[in-house]
Amino acid sequence: MSKNLVIIPTYNEKENVEKMIRKVFSLEKPFHLLIVEDNSPDGTADIVKRLMKEFDGQLHILERKGKLGLGTAYIAGFKWALERDYEAICEMDCDFSHNPDDLLRLFAAIEEGADVAVGSRYITGINVVNWPLGRVLMSYFASMYVRIATGMEVRDTTAGFVCYRRKVLETIDLEAIKLIGYGFQIEMKFTAWKFGFTIKEVSIVFTDRKEGTSKMSGGIFNEALWGVLKMKMRSWTRKYERKE
Repeated sequence: MSKNLVIIPTYNEKENVEKMIRKVFSLEKPFHLLIVEDNSPDGTADIVKRLMKEFDGQLHILERKGKLGLGTAYIAGFKWALERDYEAICEMDCDFSHNPDDLLRLFAAIEEGADVAVGSRYITGINVVNWPLGRVLMSYFASMYVRIATGMEVRDTTAGFVCYRRKVLETIDLEAIKLIGYGFQIEMKFTAWKFGFTIKEVSIVFTDRKEGTSKMSGGIFNEALWGVLKMKMRSWTRKYERKE
């Protein structure tokens, strides 16, 4: 069995999901793939189930009752992974904004000793393709704001292309993660950092989706911005002690 799991949340991704699944399984490193499916009305789940017969034992689906938020999708996937024998668990989008080829580099960073590997858009300038300028600036300055507010030195704090060593997810109390949108990505990195885990950023190029519908909204960023302040204040009274 592969020790490496890729978790991809889906909602109305029929244009992308089969191409993504086939691409991940074509990589030279063996991966298992978990699709966390939020009851898409467009038939995404049916496509995944058909492909499960072809990729028996490698492709899995976790179906939920509806669109419950990005953070809760990943937490459900993390819990699923921890119940099984996976050592490295990666999260990514289904829309090819994250290049699946970069999975190899993220998992390599874990194998080389990092506890968390972040696919970063901002460590060699701004590596974003096809985003309007306003969205680029909002994302870039949101990450800068988080660094100032938290003291964390991660440059791409809102990145959603991340690989975790198993012990990180075992240490973090997933039930205590409060932010559910893109703020979830910030809170996971912040909590790992507070526990003293090693975070390594791997430079990637982020390309906006070509097919399907974006889930991004101003409200998602507002949740992240205000949520960061609450997260920081909660951290003042919390103990971050790792159990060996």
